[in-house]
Amino acid sequence: MNHEPFGRVITAMVTPFTDDGKVNYAAAEKLADYLVNNGSDGLVICGTTGESPTLSWSEEYQLFKVVKGVVGNRAKIIAGTGSNSTTEAISATIEAAKLDLDGSLQVVPYYNKPPQAGLYEHFRAIAEATPDFPMMLYNVPGRTSRNLEAETVANLAQIDNIVAIKEASGDLEQACRIRCLTPDSFAIYSGEDALTLPMLTVGGVGVVSVSSHLVGNQMQEMIEAFATGDNRKATAIQVKLFPLFQALFMTTNPIPVKTALNLQGWNLGKLRTPLCELQLDLLEKLKIILEELDLV
Repeated sequence: MNHEPFGRVITAMVTPFTDDGKVNYAAAEKLADYLVNNGSDGLVICGTTGESPTLSWSEEYQLFKVVKGVVGNRAKIIAGTGSNSTTEAISATIEAAKLDLDGSLQVVPYYNKPPQAGLYEHFRAIAEATPDFPMMLYNVPGRTSRNLEAETVANLAQIDNIVAIKEASGDLEQACRIRCLTPDSFAIYSGEDALTLPMLTVGGVGVVSVSSHLVGNQMQEMIEAFATGDNRKATAIQVKLFPLFQALFMTTNPIPVKTALNLQGWNLGKLRTPLCELQLDLLEKLKIILEELDLV
């Protein structure tokens, strides 16, 4: 029996900004509350989708506090406190652990391209610095230029508080190897919406999702259908939502999803540079897909 330490559908929440580019904490509270009421078992705050590279540590810390304040114990709150500096990641994670959150998301160190032994030492050091704070590893080689290999994941899974991985390599064979090498208590989450259902078939438990901002209840429905053996229904939902999954990654995430939410009337502000607005031809394509799914 696979375990779901953070639930099945975890939304990697966007970060709202005001018109003058500051973090809009009031809008973050409203969005978090909405997501929890519409299919999200958990929220990742200040992950990639939350534009973490352009947030200051003080902004991130305040976001953790306000979201926890509005969500309470209704959903799991996971703090994106990863860094390509081990000491920075430790410091940020220690601070997050003081806020009664449910865990941290730790991305593979980007740009400095550590070997597997270095990756192991990086994550081990963070885990040991916060031994009572559950950790989800985050493998996204398309952004970090380094793959966290299955054997390294298996070694890390032996550390008590490393309980899950967000696997966004796009490699189902790798996900299968991780499942073969780790105990059932170690949770594998898809890091790509389009691969959620395929990942379930090789031992995944859920998804850290972008599209769940818009279709969280339907993502829950798909996973539940698979869990109860209704594969025909699960496949039908996957096929229906697949155009949306593609559209939300037609250019760099979170540009499309933030645009989609603003089209719904959320008023979450623009993106911080170096990200930019969605170009007009892609905006028209996004609008068509949202209209076809009755999302605007």
